[in-house]
Amino acid sequence: MAYDSNNIFAKILRGEIPCDKVFEDDHTLAFNDINPQAPVHVLVIPKGAYESMDDFHANASDAEIAALIRAVGEVARMTGVAETGYRILSNTGVDAHQEVPHLHIHVVGKRDLGGMIGRPRPS
Repeated sequence: MAYDSNNIFAKILRGEIPCDKVFEDDHTLAFNDINPQAPVHVLVIPKGAYESMDDFHANASDAEIAALIRAVGEVARMTGVAETGYRILSNTGVDAHQEVPHLHIHVVGKRDLGGMIGRPRPS
């Protein structure tokens, strides 16, 4: 999946599409998901044009990497899920069903999220 500068998150970053902003700093933007899967479902994205976690790790500056991780923690505290527990998830590539070719981290919480991945059935 190659970076598409017309993806929805790129348009949000350019101000072409509004978002329900939760947090912003020089390197990141966090906003509520438009199709939340839990009472708290925030997307945290880098402002740079990175398609995936792999692309981000290979090409982002140390400041961008630190800012993204700090933003996830800040969002967890701001939304109250740091106390009760939360999940962070980033889908990368086709097999993981990444839908938008811009790195985004889901911060999800305020309900029982169950087990992360179903266990394989014995054969």
